[in-house]
Amino acid sequence: MRQVAIFIVSLTIVLQPLFSGDIKGTVICKGVRDSRNVVVYIEKVNTPVPAPKESVSMNQVNLEFIPHVLPIVKGTTVDFMNSDNVLHNVFTPDKCAEKMNLGTWPKGEARSYTFKEEGCESVVLCNVHPEMEAWVLVLQNQYFFRTDKDGTYKIEGIPPGKYTLIAWHEKLKNRSTEIEVPEKGEVEVNFTLKRR
Repeated sequence: MRQVAIFIVSLTIVLQPLFSGDIKGTVICKGVRDSRNVVVYIEKVNTPVPAPKESVSMNQVNLEFIPHVLPIVKGTTVDFMNSDNVLHNVFTPDKCAEKMNLGTWPKGEARSYTFKEEGCESVVLCNVHPEMEAWVLVLQNQYFFRTDKDGTYKIEGIPPGKYTLIAWHEKLKNRSTEIEVPEKGEVEVNFTLKRR
């Protein structure tokens, strides 16, 4: 009797859109020193975005939060690190982040918080050093970009369609515009942000 070997092949399928486009442009900020820390993002996409499994970090270095602005997807856990030789305390007065207060801890340690509310613009402060301030933006999807001082941005791999694109800054008036992302190629959108 002949033996028959049966092989089962396991395939991992990664679902990616067959077609996707990019958005690029420049943000000019008036009334502040340069165009850094603007978050350009797509307000909503149709496909639900699961919370990421891995956390992201915001560090405290030389009495500053690094990065100063942290855009994340709803459900992301942020690890707040302390790399200074002094104690730090991380808290927010904002209800959308449950007025979290992580307490005070020394160099080399971290404490974490999961941001659950989409649309939350949470200021992050330190009770020990009142001059320290940062922002966490909780977004619906992963299509965002935080600018450097030159203000240029590029958001890649977006499914084709019509969207609302927003440029956010902590001190300047936000701007939004309706855009259409092509199946291939890119669309250019520039913003000028001014004082409120």
